[in-house]
Amino acid sequence: MLEIAIRHDFPGFTLDATLSAPPGITALFGRSGSGKTTIVNAVAGLLMPDEGRIAAGDWVLLDTARGIRLKPHRRRLGYIFQEGRLFPHLTVRQNLRYGAWFAPKDAPREKTGRVVELLGIGHLLERRPGALSGGEKQRVSIGRALLSAPRLILADEPLAALDEARKAEILPYFERLRDEVNIPILYVSHSASEVARLATTVAALEEGRVVAQGPAAEVLGNPAVLPAGAREAGAVLSATITAHHADGLTELSAGGLPLFLPRVDQPEGHALRLRIAAHDVILSRSRPEGLSALNILPGVVQEVRGGAGPDAMVALDTQAGRLLSRITQRSVGRLDLSEGTEVQAIIKSVSVAPSDIGAQGRHGTEA
Repeated sequence: MLEIAIRHDFPGFTLDATLSAPPGITALFGRSGSGKTTIVNAVAGLLMPDEGRIAAGDWVLLDTARGIRLKPHRRRLGYIFQEGRLFPHLTVRQNLRYGAWFAPKDAPREKTGRVVELLGIGHLLERRPGALSGGEKQRVSIGRALLSAPRLILADEPLAALDEARKAEILPYFERLRDEVNIPILYVSHSASEVARLATTVAALEEGRVVAQGPAAEVLGNPAVLPAGAREAGAVLSATITAHHADGLTELSAGGLPLFLPRVDQPEGHALRLRIAAHDVILSRSRPEGLSALNILPGVVQEVRGGAGPDAMVALDTQAGRLLSRITQRSVGRLDLSEGTEVQAIIKSVSVAPSDIGAQGRHGTEA
């Protein structure tokens, strides 16, 4: 468990953040300028905070009270940038070896063959970076970081420079990294879909402070914590594939309730996590009839939170898990919604995008 507690003053901005990063992916989530990259740079040693402590047990990277400020090259970190930053004159194999060259001789390290298999880059080993796609470059960059025997991996918006097709290509590899590599990963993002799909722990930042931290389902389902704004709000559900139907739909079970989505290319029994966007959840006081929507989940309103404008965020508990619904305050009044009101949550099957569906992983949504 990496513990971070730092403070640093910039002109017009103060970072004062405390958080923990267990094994798995801890997402630093918030709008641009909230302090995400500043925290990562402090952990990497690229920024020396005015005061604070960064440590995991007796592995101390920074302790200003004791005068400990390790140089970046002594911190044993793997850093994955937005661009691959590979050496253009070296082959993929040689770039991977460069990472291994920095690993301490006595440090536990990943085997090159396992990393190559994990990232699916065996067919790329003799190519140079100029012949790789953006997604392939990022996979090689991940491999180079892993082979340096890091005690921690930092990923600073690693998908931001990729188009949607390349993001879809590389997201499964980050899922494997989360589930198969037993070291903490600090992952910076302002994409709600990425965070919902990948994070085991979410640290939500606003204006230089961590306003909430915990399991992904807990933080993303909290109507009081909207680090990316109401437009990006959405909750996370765990579900299991139960059947593939001839009409192209996949049936899932979420807490015993059926959910239907466009075909998900995974076998029956496969565990998934789903992000359900708040703006895609419609509420009804009674079970509707004659609708095209296939997914109707009974629930109970837990909280209604109004904003400065016409919107309101409604949190409700269902058998499938916590959901958020973004509706108007006028609709709240018309439906007479308050804590304890029984409602029906209506979700269109086609509203859940492929980018919002990922592997649940060994940490599920609760670790």
